[in-house]
Amino acid sequence: MSMGAPEPLLRETRSTCCYCGTGCGVIIETVGAGETAQIVGVRGDPEHPANFGRLCSKGASLHLTTALTGRALLPEYRAARGEARRAVGWDAALDAAAARFAAIINEHGPDAVAFYVSGQLLTEDYYVFNKLARVVVGTNNIDSNSRLCMSSAVAGYKATLGSDAVPGSYADIALADLFLLAGSNTAWAHPVLFRRIEDAKAANPELKIIVVDPRRTDTAAMADLHLAITPGSDAILYSAMLHVMLWEGQVDEAFIAAHTSGFPALRAQVRELTPAAAAASCGVSADGIVTAARWFGEAAAPLSMWCQGLNQSTHGTANNAALIHLHLATGKIGRPGMGPFSLTGQPNAMGGREVGAMANLLPGHRNPADVGDREELAALWGVPSLPAAPGKTAVELFDALREGTIKAVWIACTNPAHSLPDQTRVREALCKAEFVVVQDAYAEIETAAYADLLLPAASWGEKEGTVTNSERRISRVRAAVAPPGEARADWEIAADFARRLGARVMRGGIPLWDGAGDTVQHFDFADAAQVFAEHVATTRGRDLDIGGLSHAMLEQRGPQQWPCPAGATAGQARLYADHRFATADGRACFVPLTFNLTAEAPDARFPLRLTTGRLRDQWHGMSRSGRAVRLCAHEPAPRLLLHPADLERRGFKEGELARVASRRGEIVLPVSASEELKPGQAFAAMHWGGRSLSHAGVNQLMPAASDPVSKQPELKHAAIRVERAELPWRLVLLRAAETAAAEEELLLWRARLAHFLPQFDYAALTLAGRDHPLLALHVASAEPVADDRLALLVAALDLGASTVYRDPRRGIVKLARIDAAGGQLKGLLLAGETAAADWLRELMLSGRPLGELRRWLFAPAAQPPAGLVPAGRTVCNCCGVADTEIKALLGQGLALEQVQAQLKCGSSCGSCLPELRRMAAQAAATVA
Repeated sequence: MSMGAPEPLLRETRSTCCYCGTGCGVIIETVGAGETAQIVGVRGDPEHPANFGRLCSKGASLHLTTALTGRALLPEYRAARGEARRAVGWDAALDAAAARFAAIINEHGPDAVAFYVSGQLLTEDYYVFNKLARVVVGTNNIDSNSRLCMSSAVAGYKATLGSDAVPGSYADIALADLFLLAGSNTAWAHPVLFRRIEDAKAANPELKIIVVDPRRTDTAAMADLHLAITPGSDAILYSAMLHVMLWEGQVDEAFIAAHTSGFPALRAQVRELTPAAAAASCGVSADGIVTAARWFGEAAAPLSMWCQGLNQSTHGTANNAALIHLHLATGKIGRPGMGPFSLTGQPNAMGGREVGAMANLLPGHRNPADVGDREELAALWGVPSLPAAPGKTAVELFDALREGTIKAVWIACTNPAHSLPDQTRVREALCKAEFVVVQDAYAEIETAAYADLLLPAASWGEKEGTVTNSERRISRVRAAVAPPGEARADWEIAADFARRLGARVMRGGIPLWDGAGDTVQHFDFADAAQVFAEHVATTRGRDLDIGGLSHAMLEQRGPQQWPCPAGATAGQARLYADHRFATADGRACFVPLTFNLTAEAPDARFPLRLTTGRLRDQWHGMSRSGRAVRLCAHEPAPRLLLHPADLERRGFKEGELARVASRRGEIVLPVSASEELKPGQAFAAMHWGGRSLSHAGVNQLMPAASDPVSKQPELKHAAIRVERAELPWRLVLLRAAETAAAEEELLLWRARLAHFLPQFDYAALTLAGRDHPLLALHVASAEPVADDRLALLVAALDLGASTVYRDPRRGIVKLARIDAAGGQLKGLLLAGETAAADWLRELMLSGRPLGELRRWLFAPAAQPPAGLVPAGRTVCNCCGVADTEIKALLGQGLALEQVQAQLKCGSSCGSCLPELRRMAAQAAATVA
């Protein structure tokens, strides 16, 4: 037995994942104690009812995202634009913020400032920000990035069922006999829930799955019926299905008469919407519409699940209502296995709605436009009144900032300089603002460049509080380690600012708070548990009553669904079992619908339909997920997908650069063929922005047009044109880590290079690899990059001691850094001629010594020398299995189960299982 140092003590902390709204329980593994504690592992919590131990590839890699490189660690402030921010203490930072906000409020009124917060905040964070805006500032100008993902679902629920409440529970997945998955690539966006759907299908082969999505995604590949609709035709499709159910007697007339209102008007509206009439608008066959309607009508327990495909639309409220109508018309709601079920995009979007941290909401599902609701909440908060003027929602808020009616904005835990549509206008707004505060865990997000005050916030694994997932289940989030540097919990920052601002804001010529007593009463919270207790008080007697919950109760009994009033031993799994809905008369409502398509139609100038969406292993703007190199392996670089016929028609080859233009701007991306799309359609992932590209990403192209009810923008569709980008000069720069702290090295180098990206016509900065990770910069330009700029790039990556080749006549520069001890290629610059870039990248990723390949380093050879086999694209991130390995075994005739037994792919988180099944099906079809 070794007599060396003892193994460090491993500690475990139960918490919740910070990615999608599934709300998976995790167990965080740490070593060390106090300020030296480090997160070293994460696994699924087998006792958490949301996931029972399962995690997706992103959740299973959370521990790989905790490097301090790129974190915001100290407050930074600049007194004037044009100056560099400098580090200051918390007192100086918050006093400066309070003075700037107070000056604007006192001169221009409370609606001259605004707060833009996030579905990634904890409920306690949300609550304090909301109270700060309404009570201290006196404005309803607080909105959340949840406006971009769930506000149409909220509006649809309220219009039809009377309340923003998902009726069902995850337990219903195992009880359903039909799934209608609409506008959601669930296999990628909510993979843990998709595995439950797969389990349900395996347990009941007769169960049917209908997928409604313009693309044939991995979710659609599993469907019994895939309706590849034209973008924007959702409400038309579901209303045509209702038309079929009416004609074939599949509606529940007794339920409609007893428990709903408004059906005669809707019946009249859909009377002429035959499947044949709808088919032309929807781009699917009339038979497909009829089949979907019949399956839904015949199902004993249909469960509809949807996400951004329905919500991110100029008629997202109507899309949601049209789908909910199917459940109301058939009476299939409120019982096990059935009902409408929106899938939340963020970990706490629902918690934010509960506390009312959106412009059109107040805590406890109250309405700021309702006098009674305002008075009730004012009494609870102990203030004379609350503001009545409507607040600005997300797009409106940044438009007002651009126009100058809002002069200061506080942005917390979100990245609008990446995520909002029409990025040119958003960035203009941030430049025109008098004062911008950015409160975030990461100093490198695109929005941080516009901050006059940058405040370091605690992040996942460092915070205490709660979140609410898609099934209304409230879970504890626990801190496993202390926040780094001077980072603080978001609610603490907001409360501290509120106390300082309250002493400076003038109401009627006197400070809002005159004396310590009021300050303590309103914002002197001892801890997150006390914040939660005050939030609980605002819900008592409401539809979401959680009077029976506290941090202590959640510790004792585990995650709970709401409502859970005082005296209840557990939360309520399903709503509306008595078919009494949350409306004034207890009846659900059928509502009139609008049958439009998209905000802008393709035309001769912009003939293609661009849709956007998520990737399997990335999340939102990649400020966290993009720090784990292995998560970059499945989809390593941004690209525009087009149908092969569209590529051929435009004379493009795979990987060539294209100018992609909409009515709002232009970006450059490489193109790639995809059979998932119909001709005339294009797709680009929404994750890559200005930290990875020379432009703002796909949201630079998207319209700000929004749903008139939900105010959710149409981030899912834009009309575009695609033309060849004539950028003949190329550069490839590759850099592998030199130390054991590989990812921290790469993140540091990436941050240095990110500043250069806007200088190029096209640039993409990406991470790649697993055991031997590297950073890659690809540049394309109309003219060669000057030598002095090349020197800056080389210096940024610490490539000083390298072998160099120059051909000034042809404008070629090549450089290689070779590890003296092991002989591996650690750095590579190819400028002006890049033919060998791909196979040299493969060599670096393999970690092999150069050996005899050294003499090929600077050769213009596109094909690798003999003996170097490309590794292929990673399919299974958990086990590092590439598509080439899988295809080779499938090609030998092995069944998928045999492939999995040999390679272990799909045996861990399971996120790759849909793709593995698709590959197996394709291999079988080839053999047949």
